[in-house]
Amino acid sequence: MSTTLFQITDLRVSFELPEERVEAVKGISFEIQRGEILGIVGESGSGKSVTALSILQLLALAARVEGQIVYHSAASKKIDLLKKGTNIRDYRGKKIAMIFQEPMSALNPVFKVGKQIVEAIQTQQRIDKKAAKNIALEWLEKVQLGDIERIFQSYPHQLSGGQLQRIMIAMAMSSEPDLLIADEPTTALDVQVQKAILDLLKELQAKRQTSILFISHDLAVVAALANRVLVMRYGKIVEAGTIEKVFYHPQHPYTKGLLACRPPIDKKLHRLASIEDFETAEEHLTPKLTHSDATTFSEKTTIHKEEILLHVDQLSVWFANQKNWLGRPKSYVKAVQEVSFELKRGETLALVGESGSGKTTLGRSILRLNPVRSGQVFFEGQPILETSKKEMRQWRKQMQIIFQNPYAALNPRMPIGFSIAEPMKVHGIADSKKRTLELLEIVGLKAIHFSRYPNEFSGGQRQRICIARALALQPKFIVCDECVSSLDVSVQAQILNLLKDLQEEFQLSYLFITHDLSVVRFMADRILIMKNGSIIERGTAAEIFEQAQTDYTKLLLEAIPRGV
Repeated sequence: MSTTLFQITDLRVSFELPEERVEAVKGISFEIQRGEILGIVGESGSGKSVTALSILQLLALAARVEGQIVYHSAASKKIDLLKKGTNIRDYRGKKIAMIFQEPMSALNPVFKVGKQIVEAIQTQQRIDKKAAKNIALEWLEKVQLGDIERIFQSYPHQLSGGQLQRIMIAMAMSSEPDLLIADEPTTALDVQVQKAILDLLKELQAKRQTSILFISHDLAVVAALANRVLVMRYGKIVEAGTIEKVFYHPQHPYTKGLLACRPPIDKKLHRLASIEDFETAEEHLTPKLTHSDATTFSEKTTIHKEEILLHVDQLSVWFANQKNWLGRPKSYVKAVQEVSFELKRGETLALVGESGSGKTTLGRSILRLNPVRSGQVFFEGQPILETSKKEMRQWRKQMQIIFQNPYAALNPRMPIGFSIAEPMKVHGIADSKKRTLELLEIVGLKAIHFSRYPNEFSGGQRQRICIARALALQPKFIVCDECVSSLDVSVQAQILNLLKDLQEEFQLSYLFITHDLSVVRFMADRILIMKNGSIIERGTAAEIFEQAQTDYTKLLLEAIPRGV
């Protein structure tokens, strides 16, 4: 029997848009072997996700798909999935499952997550609800979710991005498919949970010889998991081969550029390399996965900042967990517990911790987007939790947030240009369109994108739009909630360099919430480690990375993917 499971030949995907015809995938061919983990890396918009969605025929009706996608069944039959039409449903789930990039858009917001997992399991295995629930709870435990009964009974909006991503992973893996398509499955996960999920994927692959098509912009994760890798750019495969060949002996300039953009974990650089920096200087591109071209850039010197911009004093945030028949809370989820810290002008303070530790809740509460149980927040010496709504509007011009989920943060009925310009119009800033076009260029988009809607962009492109909107009012303080987690390494390098440039020019202060410790190493002046709603360790970036004190911090550092 052939070891080939899927054979993709001359795949072409194009979209008819009002102003142009866009060819997203341009005649690519590759094979997926049984039991193989094949990685796909490339920039946002390179065609990675479109290729994956083509296999399951999940693209919009406006998409034109040509070529062959042949599935080699266990009975040695060759089945061209592009000719199956509506019968493709027979292969979705049981034969081919997918972990989607954006769990909030993939889950139905009006149904509890447990109901959705049970429904997916029953569709594939035809068992009763009780048996399906047992399987669902077992998989929720496997993906390292705590309090699984509560999560089973929760709606999507009641859970964090990392928790939702693990639910999607559990739902896809519960059917034990022949091919698992994983589209950025660990983007929203902290390093410890990410390691557990990668180990789980390896276990599934080893036990059932499940093939995995793993799409990611995190080169270290791909190197740690995959057997082979495809590098895509502008809808084409520019390089392919084993991990050893592609990551340690790259041939194509673009591949070399991707590897050079990754923030190193073992040193702190002043600026990151970008692909554009090396387009005309190919000899400077480094072939190492975990090291950037450190000789090109000077090390950042220690910065001493004195002026306190933000002071958080004993802040606690509780949410009602259960209510009695009168609607009064019976028990609480203590999301944030008596947290105190200071942020100085021009400083980057990183907030690191596992999913559900309270990082996002803390960031939102500082901006009065969540109700606070106790404590105080002082911005430029003023207690902002006590100000009126009218007074708070003026403070909001100085305090912005880049949300974790770009899909939920943008109005789907509003062109992205209007979304970026809206805060400028609210605050009476002139020439908002001109400024919007400048911001689009700054974050790597084009003027032609001004009138397009959010659904016409990839996840990474949508995040860039959200970053542009946060920068529109030129604030003094920005909460960056996983703001680069969905970006590929080349765009991530551009955005991180941009954030640093803006910080140096305008003395911006960042509360940088992330699970990517390599990004923390590059961005942070100081680091707070958060667990179960409390700060358990704090210090400078050098102190945390080189002399971690708590066992939890040491575990986080040990779980960082190191590649091959």
